[in-house]
Amino acid sequence: MSFYARDSLKVARDLLGCELRHDAPEGITAGIIVETEAYRGLGDEASHARRGPTPRSQIMFGAPGKVYVYFIYGMHFMFNVVTGPDGAAGAVLIRALEPTLGTELMCKRRSLDENGPLTDGPGRLTQALGITLKQNGEDLIDGPLGIWRGSVGKHLDIEATPRIGVAGSTENPWRFLVEGNRYVSASGRRTERGRE
Repeated sequence: MSFYARDSLKVARDLLGCELRHDAPEGITAGIIVETEAYRGLGDEASHARRGPTPRSQIMFGAPGKVYVYFIYGMHFMFNVVTGPDGAAGAVLIRALEPTLGTELMCKRRSLDENGPLTDGPGRLTQALGITLKQNGEDLIDGPLGIWRGSVGKHLDIEATPRIGVAGSTENPWRFLVEGNRYVSASGRRTERGRE
């Protein structure tokens, strides 16, 4: 629990290289986290918690290590990890994974063959791992969704950039990615090409 009870910027960086796993009734799917975005509370104009607790953002003010899932654009689920001490809003959006387990099931869920874009984007990875609003509020420590740490996150080349697709606080370099990883989100790759 102490891993998540820290500032979202630190957690977002340290989640890179960790494995996100979902043990669902249809099977287990998993992937190494290769892209994240950090969000805070008051003062972070891109955050759902920027104006204090609301029915949707209340979970961001709760206990660290909980799952925060929300629905966006009428089509995508976004998977976040609640961070910081209880009462201080924070979350990390998981933006991309490198698949490690259950790719056949991921392909089935995404209606793709094995060469398709499975988990290179926050909406794609939730579909591939079968994450929906049903998982909102679950505990990452004891629930079917979990994040495994260990040696996988060591010796990574990490790059920090501005967040993608946000309207406020755009100057903050609060998006973190494993440099050169081909599973970084499609919009993230376009952003990187634009900076070259």
